[in-house]
Amino acid sequence: MNHDRVHAKEPSHHVDRWSVGVIESIRERDGHCVVTVRPVEAGGSTAEPEGGETGAGGGSVELLITFAVRDLFVGRLPIADGESSVGERVWYRKRGG
Repeated sequence: MNHDRVHAKEPSHHVDRWSVGVIESIRERDGHCVVTVRPVEAGGSTAEPEGGETGAGGGSVELLITFAVRDLFVGRLPIADGESSVGERVWYRKRGG
Protein backbone atom coordinates (compact mmCIF):
# COMPACT_ATOMS: atom_id res chain seq x y z
CA MET A 1 0.00 0.00 0.00
CA ASN A 2 1.27 3.46 -0.87
CA HIS A 3 1.11 5.93 1.99
CA ASP A 4 1.00 9.70 1.75
CA ARG A 5 3.73 11.90 3.21
CA VAL A 6 3.40 14.58 5.88
CA HIS A 7 5.88 16.86 7.69
CA ALA A 8 5.44 19.13 10.70
CA LYS A 9 8.13 21.51 9.43
CA GLU A 10 8.76 22.89 5.97
CA PRO A 11 10.84 20.37 3.99
CA SER A 12 14.29 21.50 2.84
CA HIS A 13 14.28 19.20 -0.19
CA HIS A 14 12.15 19.46 -3.35
CA VAL A 15 10.08 22.23 -1.75
CA ASP A 16 8.05 22.70 -4.94
CA ARG A 17 6.67 19.14 -4.63
CA TRP A 18 5.02 19.76 -1.24
CA SER A 19 1.66 21.35 -0.48
CA VAL A 20 0.83 23.27 2.67
CA GLY A 21 -2.29 22.55 4.69
CA VAL A 22 -3.93 22.97 8.06
CA ILE A 23 -4.98 19.88 10.03
CA GLU A 24 -8.75 19.47 10.32
CA SER A 25 -8.77 16.03 11.94
CA ILE A 26 -6.75 12.93 12.70
CA ARG A 27 -8.57 9.61 12.99
CA GLU A 28 -8.24 5.87 12.44
CA ARG A 29 -9.73 3.97 9.52
CA ASP A 30 -9.11 0.35 8.52
CA GLY A 31 -5.98 0.06 10.65
CA HIS A 32 -4.36 3.22 9.28
CA CYS A 33 -4.23 6.85 10.33
CA VAL A 34 -6.17 9.38 8.23
CA VAL A 35 -5.12 13.02 8.51
CA THR A 36 -7.56 15.45 6.93
CA VAL A 37 -5.98 18.74 5.90
CA ARG A 38 -7.35 21.90 4.35
CA PRO A 39 -4.94 23.18 1.67
CA VAL A 40 -3.50 26.65 2.22
CA GLU A 41 -3.44 28.95 -0.80
CA ALA A 42 -0.36 30.95 -1.77
CA GLY A 43 -1.70 33.97 0.12
CA GLY A 44 -1.88 31.98 3.35
CA SER A 45 -5.65 31.49 3.60
CA THR A 46 -7.29 28.09 3.60
CA ALA A 47 -9.19 27.02 0.51
CA GLU A 48 -12.95 26.72 0.87
CA PRO A 49 -14.51 23.41 -0.21
CA GLU A 50 -16.79 23.41 -3.22
CA GLY A 51 -19.97 21.42 -2.81
CA GLY A 52 -18.67 19.62 0.28
CA GLU A 53 -16.22 17.55 -1.74
CA THR A 54 -13.13 16.07 -0.17
CA GLY A 55 -9.90 16.10 -2.13
CA ALA A 56 -10.72 17.58 -5.52
CA GLY A 57 -11.99 21.08 -6.12
CA GLY A 58 -9.89 22.83 -3.45
CA GLY A 59 -11.58 21.15 -0.50
CA SER A 60 -10.11 19.01 2.24
CA VAL A 61 -7.52 16.34 1.43
CA GLU A 62 -7.34 12.98 3.21
CA LEU A 63 -3.85 11.66 3.80
CA LEU A 64 -3.37 7.99 4.62
CA ILE A 65 -0.31 7.43 6.82
CA THR A 66 1.02 4.87 9.27
CA PHE A 67 0.63 5.36 13.02
CA ALA A 68 4.41 5.56 13.34
CA VAL A 69 4.50 8.52 10.93
CA ARG A 70 1.59 10.11 12.80
CA ASP A 71 3.45 9.83 16.10
CA LEU A 72 6.59 11.28 14.52
CA PHE A 73 5.02 14.31 12.85
CA VAL A 74 2.61 15.12 15.70
CA GLY A 75 5.56 14.97 18.10
CA ARG A 76 7.29 17.63 16.02
CA LEU A 77 4.36 20.06 15.95
CA PRO A 78 4.74 23.18 18.11
CA ILE A 79 2.05 22.14 20.61
CA ALA A 80 2.14 21.24 24.29
CA ASP A 81 1.57 17.66 25.46
CA GLY A 82 -2.11 16.86 25.38
CA GLU A 83 -3.04 19.77 23.08
CA SER A 84 -4.95 19.11 19.89
CA SER A 85 -3.08 19.21 16.60
CA VAL A 86 -6.18 20.54 14.80
CA GLY A 87 -5.40 23.90 13.23
CA GLU A 88 -1.65 23.27 12.95
CA ARG A 89 0.15 23.84 9.64
CA VAL A 90 1.72 20.81 7.90
CA TRP A 91 3.43 20.07 4.60
CA TYR A 92 2.17 17.07 2.65
CA ARG A 93 2.46 15.03 -0.53
CA LYS A 94 -0.42 12.92 -1.73
CA ARG A 95 0.90 9.56 -2.93
CA GLY A 96 -1.97 7.20 -2.08
CA GLY A 97 -2.96 4.18 -4.01
